[in-house]
Amino acid sequence: MLGGAFDPPHVAHQALAQVAIEQLHLNLLYIVPTGQAWHKSRVLTDAAHRVAMARLAFQGIANAVVNDLEIHRSGPSYTADTLEVLKTRHPDALLYVLVGEDQGAGFTQWHQWQSILNMAQLVVFPRPTDLPVSDSVDEWHNLPSDRVLRLHMPLMAISSSALRASYASGQPATALVSPFVNQYIQHHQLYLEPHDRSR
Repeated sequence: MLGGAFDPPHVAHQALAQVAIEQLHLNLLYIVPTGQAWHKSRVLTDAAHRVAMARLAFQGIANAVVNDLEIHRSGPSYTADTLEVLKTRHPDALLYVLVGEDQGAGFTQWHQWQSILNMAQLVVFPRPTDLPVSDSVDEWHNLPSDRVLRLHMPLMAISSSALRASYASGQPATALVSPFVNQYIQHHQLYLEPHDRSR
């Protein structure tokens, strides 16, 4: 599973999904837009918009399926709870959780992180971070090396926050999202300041 706000989804998310499917030989990759993100202080764009954009962004990637289960769950969205559901649906499957190096730096602070390791294998992918990163999974936060894999792909320093700012400024970085996502954002006037939406 690849969870995230996807606010908005961008080309680095798409590249990550493609690499993960190929390197891990995945039969299915669940793209899971978060409902109420426990770790984010800002208010997310309406979940219906984020799910719709995710479906547009990943529609051309075989074996990638957008799953909206978290947006229908009340309270904070926790990876452990989502894995419980997926484990029930796919009892014989080997589950993987894709984790960026930036978020993974605090993995042992995640809700029920030990349960996550029991249910799934962590797959760490490159993300911009100020923390030193080791290429050895044996040294990755002292977690059991058989529960952590590293995805090999170039670092793509693209952030959804910078994309939102570009749309808000009236100079959207359209090359960093799929044409379908860009069209959706423009049509629904997402990320504009409130006074700009009346123009």
